[in-house]
Amino acid sequence: MNTEISTIALHKIRDYVHRTAGIVIGADKTALVTGRLWRRLELTGHTTYESYFAFVSSTAGEQERHIMLDLLTTNETYFFREPAHFNFLRDHIIPQQGPQKMRVWCAASSTGEEAHSIAMVLSDALGKCDWDILATDISGKVLEHARTGVYRAERINHIPRDYLQRFCRRGIGEYDGMLAVVPSLRSRICFEQHNLLHARTGDEQFDVVFLRNVLIYFDQPTKQKVVENILKSMRPGGWLILGHCESLQGLDLDIKAMRPSIYRKPLAAESMLKKVAS
Repeated sequence: MNTEISTIALHKIRDYVHRTAGIVIGADKTALVTGRLWRRLELTGHTTYESYFAFVSSTAGEQERHIMLDLLTTNETYFFREPAHFNFLRDHIIPQQGPQKMRVWCAASSTGEEAHSIAMVLSDALGKCDWDILATDISGKVLEHARTGVYRAERINHIPRDYLQRFCRRGIGEYDGMLAVVPSLRSRICFEQHNLLHARTGDEQFDVVFLRNVLIYFDQPTKQKVVENILKSMRPGGWLILGHCESLQGLDLDIKAMRPSIYRKPLAAESMLKKVAS
């Protein structure tokens, strides 16, 4: 098997991922592409990336297309990544919520650590009050993992100790070395496959959207489209939280920066005043 990838094959794979998921794989990411896909060539009986992509593009390659996309779009995550955001949720957003049900959208959930971290904060602050979480990702494979709520024990390092005691259970027997998020917490999260290039259907409105560490993989036109889609599903006054290394600079959006990486959608009256003024 030839593990080298031609410029043409790399371009075709990069173009497919961009058209399908909006993610930009740089021309310098040859090692990433080959590192994640070379075993798929071996398993599907192809000796070159050209023949592999031809198969992926065919009707017979539909299942392999999903596998390839999963491998090239799945990113590392862990519990309570960038903890300042969870503190802001607990200390600033939740106290302003009022009596209505709180809905949170974890828009790039990967294997579920972020969604479960959010759930721990909401359960701690709101208890049995009415709240729920929608957690979405483009990858069906990572969502299957997320739904189990089972993780390797070494991934617990960033979970606060009291949360660890209240919301997680250590595995025994065949699950030794693993931890599981308690069922009462998992039941508050709906994991669903969704492509951020498409707007959500229906009239659901979220109070908070976590869109962290995903915009960095998009070019500017795709960022504009993705955030516009997100805003359609946010209630007036809702909060948008990005990764610490991300911003909405250069985008034309009706949203206000509250602090680095944290934004708020204007209330209906504020948005109307802005339109009149312009």
